[in-house]
Amino acid sequence: MVSAAVVDHTDAATLQRFVMDRTEETAMVHTDELTVYKGIDRHHETVNHGAGKYVRDDVTVNSIEGFWSLFKRGYHGTFHHLSEKHLNRYVAEFSGRNNIRDLDTLDQMAFLARGVVGKRCHYVSLTS
Repeated sequence: MVSAAVVDHTDAATLQRFVMDRTEETAMVHTDELTVYKGIDRHHETVNHGAGKYVRDDVTVNSIEGFWSLFKRGYHGTFHHLSEKHLNRYVAEFSGRNNIRDLDTLDQMAFLARGVVGKRCHYVSLTS
């Protein structure tokens, strides 16, 4: 399950709060070695990308890196431009896609259809 959002800053306080708000107290958090992650109040394991290490035992960040890789490919290959105003929508779309990827196509379509019931998005709200 991916929980992603647009953040204003990538400092330690912001990123650590992001992780804390989206994980259970018993969660195991895997990150790379960046110092902004030091101090996360969860069981925390790292891999040292700077030393060319990407997996250590069962510790890896390959899944989240794959998610961001797909997001970047969507940007370059499909959308070509992501406006800052709607960046949160693009991130939500890719997070949602990731989180239902194991469902078969009909179940994905049903899930998405249930999500739009009773909701409207007016063109003026997108362009104003």
